[in-house]
Amino acid sequence: MKLSPAMIEAMNKQINLELSSAYVYLGMAAWCDNAHFRGSARWFRAQSKEEVEHAMKLYRYLAEYDAPVTMAAIPAPKAEYGSLLETFEGALAHERMVSASIEKLYELAMSEKAHALAVQLQWFLTEQVEEEMVARKAVGSLKVVGDDMVAKMEVDRYFGSRGE
Repeated sequence: MKLSPAMIEAMNKQINLELSSAYVYLGMAAWCDNAHFRGSARWFRAQSKEEVEHAMKLYRYLAEYDAPVTMAAIPAPKAEYGSLLETFEGALAHERMVSASIEKLYELAMSEKAHALAVQLQWFLTEQVEEEMVARKAVGSLKVVGDDMVAKMEVDRYFGSRGE
């Protein structure tokens, strides 16, 4: 199977978005570390690593088809947040944007009858359902606890239970 130039370009854009996502999550981790939300910082660092893994899945797919992989600049992520809730709201918004991008990539693969690629992209679609759900639950939990710092620290501790 040969990928079209449009498909290769779209895949490279998705690789860049995944690497950008890693940077976004690393920025959120840095803010959380600075704000002493160590559990959430750990969660965001793990999330960052996962995004790099996603980029590498796409990279390897292009490489297997002898398609060129092109690297693009990654913009600096947001560095300041007003609250832990704001970081997770940012994560949820970001995951929704990534989901939309993957859906477009999948639609392009289907329209070009790149069925093998579409099968690979189904994994990403399923992964995004989980990513959005976790971020949505985090936002919900933080909204419930509000300004209760003890409860907020318990939520933070819960997020720290995720391995890096």
